[in-house]
Amino acid sequence: MMNNWFECKIKYEKMDDKGKGKKVSETYLVDALTFSEAETRISKEVAPFMTGEFSIAGMKKAGINEIFPSEEGDRWYKCKMSFVSIDEVNAKERRVSSTVLVLGSNIKEAWDNLAIAMKDSMADYEVSSISETQIMDIFPYTVDEEEGEKSAEQAMAEEISE
Repeated sequence: MMNNWFECKIKYEKMDDKGKGKKVSETYLVDALTFSEAETRISKEVAPFMTGEFSIAGMKKAGINEIFPSEEGDRWYKCKMSFVSIDEVNAKERRVSSTVLVLGSNIKEAWDNLAIAMKDSMADYEVSSISETQIMDIFPYTVDEEEGEKSAEQAMAEEISE
């Protein structure tokens, strides 16, 4: 299944150490088919962790091709890569760009985790940049959600056929 990632900015009021409210904005990544679905999913995912009201301040397609989580790390890093291949017909080098997210504690750890994730790849690749993102958390589809959607689709199909 191909992932379709949306970057969602959430605004809410967060209490600081002194009990004073402060407006903050946080960025999350959610896997969804449409903007409407992304809005529904991100609202459902963050609501249990918010006290009071929150708003979705913005959404955009993220353009992420792959995500490599890790056991270690607390920050997401965006890695811009190029996969290199040789066109056998005219013997020219061809590059295909890709953007991946890697979890790490710092840039070096992100680099190491990317190398680990790519170790079984047969393709030649080059990393042109690694930069820290503002992404707090990532919400991919889970098997439960996919099954829930299938049963909702089946229920809708049953209603139509009646």
